[in-house]
Amino acid sequence: MNRHVKRYLTITAGTCVSGIAMNAFFLPNHLLSGGVTGLGMILYYLFGWPVDITNLLFNIPLFILAYKLMSREYFLSGVYGTVALSFWIRTFSFLKGYVPVDDPMLCSIAAGVLHGIGLGTLYRVGGSTGGTDIIGGIMQKFYSISIGTTGFLINLCLLSIEAYCFGLAPAMYTIVAYFAVAKMSNAFADGFDYKKNVFIISDKSEAIAEAIIEKLGRGATYMEGEGAYTHERRQVLFCVVKLTQVARLKELVVQNDPDAFMIVQDAKDVLGRGFTREKNHNIKRPMEMS
Repeated sequence: MNRHVKRYLTITAGTCVSGIAMNAFFLPNHLLSGGVTGLGMILYYLFGWPVDITNLLFNIPLFILAYKLMSREYFLSGVYGTVALSFWIRTFSFLKGYVPVDDPMLCSIAAGVLHGIGLGTLYRVGGSTGGTDIIGGIMQKFYSISIGTTGFLINLCLLSIEAYCFGLAPAMYTIVAYFAVAKMSNAFADGFDYKKNVFIISDKSEAIAEAIIEKLGRGATYMEGEGAYTHERRQVLFCVVKLTQVARLKELVVQNDPDAFMIVQDAKDVLGRGFTREKNHNIKRPMEMS
């Protein structure tokens, strides 16, 4: 399948999931999404303005800026993502009040999980739904304010408006939804096949490296180290393995050197031979919640 076709099909699927989340859980419970869509939700709660229409209208001036400042591919996929999200919000509008769940906490969690899955699906292929992504990119380019900071401030303003207009409880449930969105979108964007950085300090680093290559099928790198107290020089072994290989790696290290010193850390965005190579599609900045 053509790469671009696959990308736009993935964006369609992601926005579809987000559209379900909006209608089934966000809107019936006075919760907010982030960014421009969240602003549209506030106007929906106050005046009954349709979220799909306001989402499109508010993004028009932002995409004019994106056309001038961002890559062409980001502009096109962002416009498509915004239109697709608005389409699905309208298509699944019948779900409002249809889900028989009255517990606002469960609805907040479900809203965040579903919307996070939708956004994470977009982010895996470099998709976007506009909004704070564009504002954050502009603020970073011209004022050196990070995209994360811009997105946080915008969402904080939305939460403050919600708390003032509708009370503190909906705003607090929205924070729960925000947290779930962030966790799920990161998980889906990075994938669930987690990787680990491993540092091994041992007098038998060569034997351990050979075991890693032969038994795990992973590469390893030697780095020179020196003990701060003893000033003894020794090799530090570094490798990246999948989460499912960590236990086996520990066994191999202990078998070769029971006294080895080993550090295991989370790894993110591992690119290159032996691991999935992600594509950034020439987007000039990271994604934020839309």
